[in-house]
Amino acid sequence: MSIEDGGTSHQQGAVPASVRAQLLATEHWGLLASRSTAQSEVLTRISMFLTFTSASLVSVALVGQATGFSDAFVLLAVAVLFIDAAIGLLTQLRVMNVAYEDLMYVTAMNRLRAAYVDLDPGVAPYLMAAHHDDQAGSRQTYYFFGNESNFGHVAGSSMIFMTTANAALIAILTGLLVTLAGAGTAGGTAAGAVCGAGFLALSVARGGWRYHDLWRRYTPLSPTPPPDGD
Repeated sequence: MSIEDGGTSHQQGAVPASVRAQLLATEHWGLLASRSTAQSEVLTRISMFLTFTSASLVSVALVGQATGFSDAFVLLAVAVLFIDAAIGLLTQLRVMNVAYEDLMYVTAMNRLRAAYVDLDPGVAPYLMAAHHDDQAGSRQTYYFFGNESNFGHVAGSSMIFMTTANAALIAILTGLLVTLAGAGTAGGTAAGAVCGAGFLALSVARGGWRYHDLWRRYTPLSPTPPPDGD
């Protein structure tokens, strides 16, 4: 599909191809810079979360030794775990948002490549990244050689990393609260395992629903053509 479709050809026809290429390249570099900044920020946020969690747990251990693991220590441990879990959830929310921002940047740059190909169809064979701004095009850009599964990509993502870390914190906090309520160690362990696994499954399901809903509502400008024979 030509980028001149949609009623704008009368405006673009008066603009030299070289000027259009410069404008597209400027937008492309802007997207690359924004994508890099977002990735850098989310990695910093994850590092801050891990540092804070590690330091707080070490502090709780030192207080426990100093107080002989008294009731005051238990209260402190619960409060610290609540804070860690809250910070972890906020960090996870930002990581998920950046994951979708990254998908947005990839899709936007695919659309720009479609404009490059529209200017010069001869460059298409030399583009390893896709020049189609749909779901299939985004997968091609993420997997140049097309030999990586979606499961491997998702399982190794920062989003799943943060979700797993938060699931562990929630499991520990739940187990501690249930144990303090009188259910015993076995009951606390079971409750913690169920809550942690439930949170992990719910987060993954929500992320998958959000991903599919995004593509369901999105209309590509340059969709991937169907395979020959379809």
